[in-house]
This record gives sequence, structure tokens and C-alpha cells, in this order.
Amino acid sequence: MIDIGVITGSGAYEMPVESEPHIVKSRFGEAEIAVFQLGRWMVGAIPRHGKGHRHLPHTIPHRANLAALEQLGARAVLAATSVGAVHGVPGRAIIFDDLHFPDNRLPNGDPCTIFTEAGEPDRGHLIASEPFSPKLRKKMKLAADRLGVEAEIGGVYAHTNGPRFETRPEIRALESLGVSAVSQTCGPEAVLAGELGMPYALAGFPVNYATGISDPEPKEELDRLLALSSETLPKLLLKTVETLEEDDLAFDHGYVYRVEGGVGKESGAS
Repeated sequence: MIDIGVITGSGAYEMPVESEPHIVKSRFGEAEIAVFQLGRWMVGAIPRHGKGHRHLPHTIPHRANLAALEQLGARAVLAATSVGAVHGVPGRAIIFDDLHFPDNRLPNGDPCTIFTEAGEPDRGHLIASEPFSPKLRKKMKLAADRLGVEAEIGGVYAHTNGPRFETRPEIRALESLGVSAVSQTCGPEAVLAGELGMPYALAGFPVNYATGISDPEPKEELDRLLALSSETLPKLLLKTVETLEEDDLAFDHGYVYRVEGGVGKESGAS
């Protein structure tokens, strides 16, 4: 039914296009997806927090969301998130090229993987040269340029467990590792998309400085940047979809190493 999956963050609960809602059920639960056509592509959009910001980061059903997109036929995923700047600057978008997610855990503490059952024929290890698709990143940058959106291409996205914000020592540790920005939502999406063989790209919009990086912004400035993020990021995702070509949907920056029958037997790749 769809070619591209789109996942939006805080403040962006509906895409600014006419769409048809679908409830998709998988073994991980239900996901509501808004389906619409944009140019040559059919698109399925998910607001990861749900309408009205129903989900804080610790209740987002990541596996249900990604499984639903894959079930509908998505071959690539474009995502966006509001972030706290560590090395970045509030108000300037970042198109990430690397990931810091060492815990590899879902919000409920389970390992972050689609492969939940022993003996599953498709089980395996995700081996990715890059967590974010190079081709999709380039198209995001092209879309940003066409929209006149100031965006930095390249940067490390750090995923932390919410819903509380990070402490000063935690941010200092991330800063020492070269992290550009941090939020509490997108690490699982990148991993699960990779396991499902769907290239994934992530754009972040810094709406404040992470704890201790600078003096806290006044509430009015945070509100302004959040509103700007919720306006800018959906437009960036839609413009990126318009620029995509068939070759951009290939998962060519990694594979899943299959272990059916044990190591030493023939292994496939997704």
C-alpha cells in the first residue's frame, strides 16, 4: 500500500496533507497510520507520540509502529525529532549521520529488536556500516536547501531514556563523545528499521540547549522554537519524499546476518 514511512515528533501530530487513516495490527500491537499520495510515492505517516501527545517517550510503541510500516510495504523511513543541542545550535536543523544508543533497550527495558522469539527463521544480527542512510541524508539536505531551511548535514544523535531530562554530568559525558544533540525517541526506530531492511534517515531540530550546555532558555523562547520545529520538520519530510528516486530506497549500508541452522551454515541478508 505504501512506499515510504514518515515518523514525526512533538507538535507534529498530523501531516499538512489530505490523508486516509488506517489501523494496522501486528504481533506487537496496533498502530494508526495516515496514508496519502505525494508525487509518485504512497506515504504512511505516524506521529510517534500519538494525537494530543498521548505517549511520553517511555510508552511509545516503537515495534508496533515499525512493524506496521513494514507490513504496509514501506521500503524506507524518514523521521524527525525535536532535540536538545549539545554541540549544535537551537534553531538550526541537523541531519544526523551517526548514533549513540549503547543500551539498545526499548522504553520498557526489553532488548531493542524485532527478533523476539528463539528459533525465528529470520532472526539475526544487524550489521550496519552506518545507522542512517547516506542516500536519504543527501536527499534531506537537498530538500532543506530547496525550502531555505538552514541545516547541518552530519552529526551524532544520542538516545537517552525518558521521560526525565538528562543531568549535567550525563550531558558532559555525551559532549565528550562528540554528540551533537539528544532526545528520547529515535534510537529504537533506527535499529528496528535496520532489522527490517528499511533505510532510515533522521532530521533533528534543536529547540533548546541540553542541560548545562548553556543557561536555560526562557519559556517563551522554548515555545517559539517548538512551534517552529513542528512547522519546519513536516515540510522537510514531505519535500524529501518529493525528491526521492527508486535507488534511494535500497538498504545498501548494512545487512542482517542470519544464523538459521547455526554459524557456519549459509546466511542470508535483507
